[in-house]
Formats: sequence, structure tokens, C-alpha cells
Amino acid sequence: MAVELTRRVDFPMVDMAGIVYYPRIYDLAHRFFEESWELICGISYPEIMREMKLGFPVVDVKSTFHSPIKYGDSVTAKISITHVGNSSCKWSYQFYNQDNLLLWTSEQVTVCVNLEKMDSVSIPKNLRNGLEGHK
Repeated sequence: MAVELTRRVDFPMVDMAGIVYYPRIYDLAHRFFEESWELICGISYPEIMREMKLGFPVVDVKSTFHSPIKYGDSVTAKISITHVGNSSCKWSYQFYNQDNLLLWTSEQVTVCVNLEKMDSVSIPKNLRNGLEGHK
């Protein structure tokens, strides 16, 4: 079950050609990633980091750029979880513009880490339940 989030493309995100500079697409994806936790697991990503002392850094990324993302576009991200392992999960991203044109797709693997030691740990049950509910 995918969650959908929308953001406008602002001027600082674009290059001289008026399209989003590709590293900004990954920044946008991460902003959507952070925002999605509340919808998926009922807890904000800052709470996960501050209170649970956990993070989910990306360890693998595969992306396809389908069409330019332009200044002023309204980007809707459809985010779903395609796999939940013991300590990792795979995220699927699809970005569309206001005309429902597919712009970008990506699969990203994140690993649950203890932020104090930076070592891999099992995904806690409360987070696992939410993640598995969005496969």
C-alpha cells in the first residue's frame, strides 16, 4: 500500500536549464522518506532518531530518470515498501508531476542502525509492523 506525498519544485533545486539538478532529486526523495514515517509507522523520523536512537541510512540505490523535473512542478511521490528483512527494508519510489507524467523511479535499500554505535540492528517490532503493512 503506497503512501503519497506532494511537494513543489522550488527555484534553488533547478540548474541553468530550469530542470532539477539530479542530486536535488535524491534530496527530495530523502525529504519524502522522512515525511513518510509518520504515515507508515505512526512515528516521525526525528522521534525515531532522537528517542529510539535509530537511523535508516541508504546502502543501495537504483534509479531511472524518465522525464525532466521542472521548476514549478508539483511532484507527487508514491512510496511503498517492497521487502522487509531482519535489519533492512527496500523502498520503492515513483515521482509524478501535476500532469501524472512519470518523472523518476528508484529502489533504495535502508538498514536499521543504532546511532550511538552505527552498527546494524533488528528493526523494532512497532516499526516492522508499519513497514510490513505498506508492502
